[in-house]
Amino acid sequence: MVQTIKQAMQARPVSRSYVPCMVGRQLRCDRRKQPMADTSKINSQGVERLGYLGLGLMGTPMTHRLLKAGYQVTVWNRSENKVAPLAEAGARRAATPCDVMTGSDIVFMCVTDAAAVEEVIFGARGLAAAPGAGKLVVDFSSIHPDAARDLARRLKEANGAGWIDAPVSGGSKGAEEGTLAIMAGGEAADIERVRPYVLAMARRFTHMGPTGAGQTTKLCNQVIVGCAMAVLAEATRLAVNSGIDANRLPEALAGGFADSIPLQLFVPRMVQGIHSPPLGHIATMLKDLDTVADVAQTTSTPVPMASLAGQLFRLAKAARGADADALEIYKLSSAEH
Repeated sequence: MVQTIKQAMQARPVSRSYVPCMVGRQLRCDRRKQPMADTSKINSQGVERLGYLGLGLMGTPMTHRLLKAGYQVTVWNRSENKVAPLAEAGARRAATPCDVMTGSDIVFMCVTDAAAVEEVIFGARGLAAAPGAGKLVVDFSSIHPDAARDLARRLKEANGAGWIDAPVSGGSKGAEEGTLAIMAGGEAADIERVRPYVLAMARRFTHMGPTGAGQTTKLCNQVIVGCAMAVLAEATRLAVNSGIDANRLPEALAGGFADSIPLQLFVPRMVQGIHSPPLGHIATMLKDLDTVADVAQTTSTPVPMASLAGQLFRLAKAARGADADALEIYKLSSAEH
């Protein structure tokens, strides 16, 4: 037995990830020889291969963070020009979403809306066309909770893949810096399986309940953020029209009850007209606030402030355009808007 093992070891080099050794008379894998980064990529199925679909404001920086963490990532995007920079950074190209699913164990995606998610999954050469048993799809998009539950059920029936709805908060800045807050719905075991990879892209990853719970939590987030944008735009305009240096509002209010991350981040950008890159698009915020209104009606929940914010963003969309930075809501109160 010992002689046979010695002969096998001499016949081929031993990799760093698997080091045979003898403990008593048994052969075992010495995990202490593995780098820490590698052990974080191992689960009961072996090394996890990652995929990412949708390389927009959020998807591109999030994928960069996965690559910098040393993970193998296969990417796809409708427009090829967004794929090239990530390919140069080490990502693998895929021709279709189906190819991403085929070559991945966990597939992340962040696309515009439920219609885009539907197309990526069930369109021609979509995720559902590839075998999915034992694989997971993690959707970072913000969509209706009912849509998330329906998509999860249909995908499971189509190819056996699991689903986590995991919308994100923190904007493009949070995506670049890895400080996103991500709220998730799905099975607890699936959440823990993807946690090491998600935390390469985010600061916080919270399991909120079954499928759809992540999307519902994101709606709560958007009620707060959407209303904050509208209120901060009012306060900033009041300061400017009254002759106060609005740039100093964050400093003056720091530590008081009005202090917040939105105050510190949004007000300087509003005053100074910093809108590129956008923290988020007007159309995206409006979509989410419209979803809030729909869920609120279904659940008999009064949302007067969120409803007003939604109408203000509808005005902003008409005045500034769907793809404008959401913080341009501040310009609605300007004579030049």
